Amino acid sequence: MTTQDYVLRAEDLELLIQAIRVRGHQVIGPTVKNGAITYGEIHSSVDLPQGWSDQQEKGFYRLASNNSQAYFAYAVGAGSWKQFLQLPRRQVWQARKSDGGLNFVEVVDVAPRVAFLGVRSCELHAMEIQDRVFSGVQFQNESYTERRGNAFVIAVNCTTPAATCFCTAMKTGPEVTSPADLTMTEVISSEEHYFLIKSGSQQGSEILGELPLMPATERERKAEEGALHDAVQQMETGPRQFDNSDVKDLLYRNYESPLWDQVADRCLSCANCTMACPTCFCSTVEDTTDLSGDIAERWERWDSCFTGEFSYITGGSVRPDTKSRYRQWMTHKLATWHDQFGSSGCVGCGRCITWCPVGIDFTEEIHKMREMEQS
Repeated sequence: MTTQDYVLRAEDLELLIQAIRVRGHQVIGPTVKNGAITYGEIHSSVDLPQGWSDQQEKGFYRLASNNSQAYFAYAVGAGSWKQFLQLPRRQVWQARKSDGGLNFVEVVDVAPRVAFLGVRSCELHAMEIQDRVFSGVQFQNESYTERRGNAFVIAVNCTTPAATCFCTAMKTGPEVTSPADLTMTEVISSEEHYFLIKSGSQQGSEILGELPLMPATERERKAEEGALHDAVQQMETGPRQFDNSDVKDLLYRNYESPLWDQVADRCLSCANCTMACPTCFCSTVEDTTDLSGDIAERWERWDSCFTGEFSYITGGSVRPDTKSRYRQWMTHKLATWHDQFGSSGCVGCGRCITWCPVGIDFTEEIHKMREMEQS
């Protein structure tokens, strides 16, 4: 394993993809589908969103041509990588009637060998958060743990943040600092187009050994630093920058703030924010029986703290209204998550802002809360 920077020409990106596929990995990466950049199977470099970028704002997403040959000139995909690790729906067990009794059939959840291409720094941090949730010492989700263990990660430094991004406030980007098998930075100008690439694992080093690489020069490293610096400046001077150092205490102090009523008047409890979020992990189980009554199954599926049934216990729902559900989501994400898992549950990807149909922006809610305390 080596951390030395190399240069991979843009026209040789195809060789990287095929070198990974030859090793038996299904490559999952960004691709254009249904008018958005989503994550799906990549067979070759032509499947990547070359020449496309995304425009994101509160309750707004548009795919836009950028008149460029860049492959990764977007912020984050519409969905997150968790869909391939914490499956949206999976069978847990099955039971069949047999000779007057019940025969439980083991459900074998085979984890495929996948390679995630184009993972941003904020998304790597989201995976690490879910690792603590699903692969902790005390409790483990075997399906998630096996899928995560089989994943080969190719991270790409983010140089084109969206207007909804605030990873700098959460200390999760835009530069990749978390472990990855390979880390890349795309550098493009009118004169040249290349990737700076380095390995972070033995398997990553082996793949680099199969590619036509050149050692990176100081000029090329400076170009990478400049692109990342511009991305940081764009976010730090943007409207969604905020002081994250005391948000936990701020939310605890304002548990009964009238601001919760104001945001509840707008919130639809649609759960879009939790479905798009790369760290939200809530799930429920459904038991079904076929019409004959001979076969019963249990399925696990994603759920959300915004649904009325999620907190239902004997006698009714613990959080019966939108106010209590939104407060639960935001307070858990930014405050009580620290107590449970040792970090914030937010990585600053901005998806909850983009995909909220009424444009609720919790960075604005934080600013409002501070202003109300000071008034």
